[in-house]
Amino acid sequence: MKTLKEVPVGQTVTVSRLTGEGPVKRRIMDMGITKGIEIYVRKVAPLGDPIEVTVRGYELSLRKEDAQMIEVS
Repeated sequence: MKTLKEVPVGQTVTVSRLTGEGPVKRRIMDMGITKGIEIYVRKVAPLGDPIEVTVRGYELSLRKEDAQMIEVS
C-alpha cells in the first residue's frame, strides 16, 4: 500500500484506508477525507510539508504526518 505522502504532484488517487486513531483521524475525516474519496495532489512544498490537495472540490493543506496515515490506490 502506498500513502498519500508518496503520490507525485498532478496525480489523482482514491483513498483505500485511513490509519491512525483518535483526534488525528477525526481531523482527517472532518476534512471530508474518507474511504473511496478521490484526492488530487496539487502541490508539495520543497521539504514535503505541507501537501496541498483538492478533495470534493475544496483545496486543503495536509501535514506530511497526516498524509502518511492516508492509504491510497
